[in-house]
Amino acid sequence: MPRFVVILMLTSAGFGQTTDRLDFNRDVRPILSDRCFPCHGPDAEARQAGLRLDLRDAAIAARPHGAAIVPEHPETSQLVARVRANGKRQMPPAASKLTLSAGEIRVLEQWVREGAEYRPHWAFVAPTSHAPPPVADTAWVRDPLDRFVLARLEREGLRPSPETDRETWLRRVTFDLSGLPPRPPEIDAFLADVEPGAHERVVDRLLSSVHYGERMAQDWLDVARYADTYGYQSDVTRDVWPWRDWVIRAFNENLPFDRFVTWQLAGDLLPDATLDMKLATTFNRLHRQTNEGGSVEEEYRLEYVGDRVQTFGTAFLGLTLECARCHDHRFDPILQSEYYEVSAFFANIDESGLYSHFTRATPTPALMLTTPDQDSKLEQFAREIRDTERATAEVVADRRPAFDAWLRSTIRAAPEPLLADETGRYPLDALGAKGELVNAIDAKRPGRTKDRPPVIDGVHGQGLLLSGENNAQFPKDGAFHRGDAFTIALWIHAPVSTDRAVVLHRSRAWTDAGSQGYQLLIKDRRLSWSLIHFWPGDAISISARDKLDIGRWVHVAVSYDGSSRASGLRLFVDGVAVPTDVVRDYLTQSITGGGGQLTLGQRFRDRGFIGGRVDDLRVFRRAISPVEVAHLHDGSTLAGLLAKPCASLDATHRDRVFEWWSGSVDARTRKATADLLALRTRRNRLLGGIRRIMTMRELPTPRPTHVLERGSYLSPRAKVSPGTPRMLPPLSADAPKNRLGLAQWLTDPAHPLTGRVAVSRLWQLCFQRGLVATSENFGSQGTAPVHPELLDSLALQFVQSGWDVKAMLRRIVLSATYRQGSRRRADLDARDPDNLLLARAPVRRLSAEMVRDQALAASGLLVRTVGGPPVKPYQPPGLWKEKSGQAYRRDKGEKLWRRSLYTFWKRTSPPPTMMIFDAAKRDVCVVRRHTTSTPLQHLVMWNDPQLVEAARVLAAAAIRAAPELDVRIRYMFRRLCGRSPRPGELAPLRALWTDEMSHWHTHRKAALAFIGTGDAPLAKDLDAAEVAAGALLGSTLLSYDACQVVR
Repeated sequence: MPRFVVILMLTSAGFGQTTDRLDFNRDVRPILSDRCFPCHGPDAEARQAGLRLDLRDAAIAARPHGAAIVPEHPETSQLVARVRANGKRQMPPAASKLTLSAGEIRVLEQWVREGAEYRPHWAFVAPTSHAPPPVADTAWVRDPLDRFVLARLEREGLRPSPETDRETWLRRVTFDLSGLPPRPPEIDAFLADVEPGAHERVVDRLLSSVHYGERMAQDWLDVARYADTYGYQSDVTRDVWPWRDWVIRAFNENLPFDRFVTWQLAGDLLPDATLDMKLATTFNRLHRQTNEGGSVEEEYRLEYVGDRVQTFGTAFLGLTLECARCHDHRFDPILQSEYYEVSAFFANIDESGLYSHFTRATPTPALMLTTPDQDSKLEQFAREIRDTERATAEVVADRRPAFDAWLRSTIRAAPEPLLADETGRYPLDALGAKGELVNAIDAKRPGRTKDRPPVIDGVHGQGLLLSGENNAQFPKDGAFHRGDAFTIALWIHAPVSTDRAVVLHRSRAWTDAGSQGYQLLIKDRRLSWSLIHFWPGDAISISARDKLDIGRWVHVAVSYDGSSRASGLRLFVDGVAVPTDVVRDYLTQSITGGGGQLTLGQRFRDRGFIGGRVDDLRVFRRAISPVEVAHLHDGSTLAGLLAKPCASLDATHRDRVFEWWSGSVDARTRKATADLLALRTRRNRLLGGIRRIMTMRELPTPRPTHVLERGSYLSPRAKVSPGTPRMLPPLSADAPKNRLGLAQWLTDPAHPLTGRVAVSRLWQLCFQRGLVATSENFGSQGTAPVHPELLDSLALQFVQSGWDVKAMLRRIVLSATYRQGSRRRADLDARDPDNLLLARAPVRRLSAEMVRDQALAASGLLVRTVGGPPVKPYQPPGLWKEKSGQAYRRDKGEKLWRRSLYTFWKRTSPPPTMMIFDAAKRDVCVVRRHTTSTPLQHLVMWNDPQLVEAARVLAAAAIRAAPELDVRIRYMFRRLCGRSPRPGELAPLRALWTDEMSHWHTHRKAALAFIGTGDAPLAKDLDAAEVAAGALLGSTLLSYDACQVVR
């Protein structure tokens, strides 16, 4: 409900009708903000006639036709004149579709007459402490918060509603704190507990239950835009449920709210960050992501950053920061530059704008979710690898005397083959009849071509001319793993226009993130050599410092030593190792999961080696030595050195030959190297089985952030640094300029918004409406609090309590305000129809999740296991097909009856039943669901297999519980409605059961089909007609108001 409507309702209802002066924030700002600020507010681009009305100095400034506002003189104020005018001079203009009522015009006129006092927006001023006001009915008060509510009611001549009955309160508080209905034994125990503190014992039990964390997590998943798929057109599955389980644990452990916020924003930046602290930052990565071919990586990366800013603003500040993405905010004093200063906090991670299309690689940055046992094994592997690397180096050094002896005795007897461990030698001289390419090492493992590249003159005989569309493929060669050492060499001839070209690769495709494998590229005329699990955050990559010679044949070799480190990559040009820069140095996972094959000159979704020429491809299953690379280049270097007399070799020559001898000839060194590679492979196999999840991890060098004109990635303008909006307290001078500094700023006890936003939403959980009704917007366009002193007091007390969420909820649900009855009253309908003053408890329909979970709990089907992967219960046939072409395969067994919190959430096709009952779609951050009432909801209650199954299982349990019909009905009613049926309810239910029994007795085949709904075991020992009659009564009760609402 718009905030100015609330104010008008309060005024028209007689609230606050005194002779006091107008309050700017309560009475005037909402009118100006909604009707005037769009054209005369903070946004400089949208400002008309150079007039600004959100600042007093600007509003009262002299203008050619008179000041807009002349304090105390409405008769000479242009603002008053224009809002009273007609025709072209009317404000707001007719074209704006905005109008002012006569009452609003009178408010503006009175405000000007009183001096046109401006005040800062209430939410941007730190809350102040207020003593609980005195009240007449002190006996009613159970908590100091009740005084604020009661004082307002007494001021308006209203009284609170009587306390509700115990069963109603128990059902209310149990749903609010656990999301589940009370069980009959719990009802009985509470009704029997007549000792003082009975209510407190119930609340303490609920707050200590594991289901409390699930209840709280349910709302937080909406805030975090949690889903089990990425969204957009492909909407592929992703594993982020471990973060959901962390949220449940955090609430159950009562993690202080400031830490709950800090961990999610910046847990990775905390000193000695634990696994849970890092895991919490998945919150920032739960936005939608795309892998669509043709998408611009940078465009979508900036979309993700923008989503984080929007979520941060909505979730923690209650502000619409996103409204300043393309221009200054129209209503709140937030500049576009300030929006991008906030975005700088969230942009500094090594991420791609796309996720992998062909692999299940987790987008980086990613966190390994290790168990203690895995941590221990990894630590052991790390020690063993360090020791083995040291031992291998010692073996090499120790073998120098043996080499010297070998050199003296065998210098003229070079081994054959001279270059060991070669797996492929492809002269590329000619194509076979089917486009095959001869492998001189193994004729049974030839290469092949696509689209038959033309054969041209090469360096040695002939080579191939590539177009960027054709290619040469080697499907039986080059299938190297991360722990393997290997070398690939070839001759290339790059055309003049080469700025990016795929020279060779082994991968499926390039969607930036999806090139799992290895690749040699030309980028900006420089050679780039990389091994990739997921680009850019899980890869090792080097780039040549010098530009590649173009227009001539160049010999290029690349090697890798199996270490998973950038230092293990080498790049050679014309037989010489060239200086390189490290581009990436963080490879932790497989490079082979994407499939593909060793290919020259072309890659799907990438720019091929257009006009490039290639010749003489060589492949080795080890990192060959520099002298061997030189030999590949000129064909003589190594043989020439070996042909020389031992005495004529200088120290440099001996070192070069020793490196070759160690890797190719000496059995002891080769064994030590093989042992090291095997150890790394075993470590890599363990790492490959560890679950990973998207998290945050800062780049070592901050990524530049620019103001984007109109929000377009194509139009970067001024560079900005991390910062916060100026209308809020500044970031501390000694705070780090990163997400941790932002979290510290946000959770500073003096921050005007964080405590208010949090407390208002906790109030919303219990009363359906927050103390600020617009939970998503505490800015100028939001609704002002009806109880501002209560909001401020609770916010301050929340912070002073150590941000104790459970303690605050305990106070609220034990208050007299919460314990009121919800019965409507004529005096309230007339004065406060929307219950803004809280003179009664609200009537609330159960949330989508509660509707389903209540049915499962009442029937006894509910599986109360906490946490774990998402589950796929019953859904309509063909679900997902139309949206993504994927098949929905429902689970079986206990997974069908888990809480709705764990239901698999597909963004393009969310669970239909939950959407019909107003669940958030979770494309964006949502802090307040809207409730609808439609006939479709009742059709769901009667026909959804999950609910029909629950109804027939509940009916079977009732039949077994007692032979008497009334007892059976009470059994079912109490489990679904939390109380026994009243006489007026029992009679029609008895008649329904009796009538249905008669019907099903004459339609036994249909009865069997009806009670066969779902996978739960059929009660074969019971009369099918009787179970069917009870099931129909159960479906009726599920649709009954007493079952669907909390009173």
